[in-house]
Amino acid sequence: MQSTATVLVYSDDASTREQVRLATGRRPASDVPEVQFVECATLPAVLKELDRGGIDVVVLDGEAAPAGGMGVCRQIKDEVFRCPPVLLLIGRPQDAWLATWSRAEAAVTLPVDPVDFPAALASLLRSRQAVSA
Repeated sequence: MQSTATVLVYSDDASTREQVRLATGRRPASDVPEVQFVECATLPAVLKELDRGGIDVVVLDGEAAPAGGMGVCRQIKDEVFRCPPVLLLIGRPQDAWLATWSRAEAAVTLPVDPVDFPAALASLLRSRQAVSA
C-alpha cells in the first residue's frame, strides 16, 4: 500500500473544501493510505494540478461557480489521459442522474456527510489501488 494518497478538492467555496477535509480526517478508512489534499478554487487550477499528475482521486463540487463540478467532470474525463476517479458533490439526491451523465464514479450529497463521504472516498481509493497494483 502506498504511504499517502493525493486528493484534489475543487470548490469555489472554502467552507465546502473544509467540510471535505474534516469529514475525511487523516484517512477515510483503515485499509487505505493517509490522505493529503490539493485544494483548487478555479477550473484553471484544477487543470494545472491534473496536468502535473500524482492525483489519486478528484472531488468536485457540483454546485461550484462559474464552472460547476458536473461540467468539469465531463471535461476532464474527455481531456485528461488516465483521469483519476471522480467523487461528485451534488446538491440533492435527485441529481444523481447528472453525476452519471458527467461520468463521475461516485456521488454524495451536500452538505458533506461525515459517514457517507469518507465511505465513498475510501471506495474510490481502493479501486485506484487495485488498478495500479
